[in-house]
Amino acid sequence: MKRLVLALGGAGVFFTAQGWAQRDILMELNQLEAQGHFREAAASASRALEGSSLPAVERRQLAFELDRLERIRRDFPFTKQTLFSALKDAVEDLTAEEYNQWIDQGRFDSREIDGERRFMVSSVANLFFRYPQLAGRRVPPRDTARFQRARWETCLAIKKAAQAEKKPYVLPKRFHATMVVTAVSNAAPAGELIRAWLPLPRRYPFQGDFQLLSTSSMPKHIDDEQKPIRSLYLEQPAARNRETVFSAAYAYTACGVWFDLKAEETRPCDPADPAWKDFLAEAPHVMFTPDIRALSGQIIGRETNPCVKARKCYDWIAEHIQYSYAIEYSTIRNISEYCLHKGYGDCGQEALLFIALCRLNGIPARWQSGWNTFPGEKTIHDWSEIYLAPYGWVPVDPYMGVYAMRYATSLSPEQRAELRDFYFGGLDQYRMAANSGHNQTLTPPKQSVRSDDVDFQRGELEWGGHNIYFDQYTYSLMLEEMKVPARNE
Repeated sequence: MKRLVLALGGAGVFFTAQGWAQRDILMELNQLEAQGHFREAAASASRALEGSSLPAVERRQLAFELDRLERIRRDFPFTKQTLFSALKDAVEDLTAEEYNQWIDQGRFDSREIDGERRFMVSSVANLFFRYPQLAGRRVPPRDTARFQRARWETCLAIKKAAQAEKKPYVLPKRFHATMVVTAVSNAAPAGELIRAWLPLPRRYPFQGDFQLLSTSSMPKHIDDEQKPIRSLYLEQPAARNRETVFSAAYAYTACGVWFDLKAEETRPCDPADPAWKDFLAEAPHVMFTPDIRALSGQIIGRETNPCVKARKCYDWIAEHIQYSYAIEYSTIRNISEYCLHKGYGDCGQEALLFIALCRLNGIPARWQSGWNTFPGEKTIHDWSEIYLAPYGWVPVDPYMGVYAMRYATSLSPEQRAELRDFYFGGLDQYRMAANSGHNQTLTPPKQSVRSDDVDFQRGELEWGGHNIYFDQYTYSLMLEEMKVPARNE
């Protein structure tokens, strides 16, 4: 087969004739999607896949692009009228005139899809995140004062214990958890084997004593506690017109964390040390683009201390980025820059922006994620860690900085600052951490594309090489705090 050579940056990059064809197809798909011609893009991708002799890797990429179009459609289900109906139930005294003004102001994420303006699935909730002055018109009203104070008091207790005991890991809590992932009826043909991956707590200095108590079927594989993405792998045949349920019950212990960071004692890491190679490098969604570099220069200036540089990045995000529920990560090309350009994002988008800024500035940084299990706020959650010598890996939760400065409005300014400061180097016990890196590979690998190829919290399902997407299954984590035995018991 004829082989063509393209020189980029002095290196020879090789494309087969088929590779050139695929590149042209991908460019065409991107252009059609950007123009809102989803049906045309899907037809083009389907034609390229029919009877094609493309190599398996290239076919897989095209198949994902076809699937991605459907994922975007699912993320934008509202028409202008159906969103107005949903908002009238949530915003007191909303008029059509006011709603049209909000549309003109661009208050809602939207996409042009096949000639119709469609609006993002979380548009109602995101309106209140981005425009908190509307809280007084929210139906029903929400009083989160007690929850905000509980957050603040938890952090103060951890910090006080860490100072008294002169160690960063304190006040352990024991949890009993049950995760259930349920494929809807006929998500797979009857008799077909559904393969399932459920997240499990991995080992960290702040998290351990894991015990697997029961599973819905005999485990086929359980990852080592140190794996960057830790899962339990199960299999079960689908039955006609019946749900397929996968579950795992387990126990684990989590400590509160607080590092008494002193900037004058921190030392830069040697970027030539191979131990830091993966944690200083660009990666999917962590790219040193011109806009990220420009932001870094604006934030960091001439600062050289790694602790101060990281803190500047954390504070900038807390002060400039709003929280919003996100579209599916698998549909976004570069999450960190997406968050920067939008000026808002969810916890994982804020974490990836922070990680990108830290790595660009020579500070080893990595992803950490699983579940936030704080009483009254159990949900999937992402945060980060940075390496600061001589302290080691230190937790940083950019979302909690945003939360403290923008949404913990019932706390005093001093209390909000304390809450923000705690999560730069601190972490509460109400976390189930299953991952220490993003874009990791499951074991055994999925034969199909992932529903979430960045994160792993909700579980993953497939059958016969076909992915089972999020709209075809439900997930839940039930949690109970247990008594931690005293040392002499």
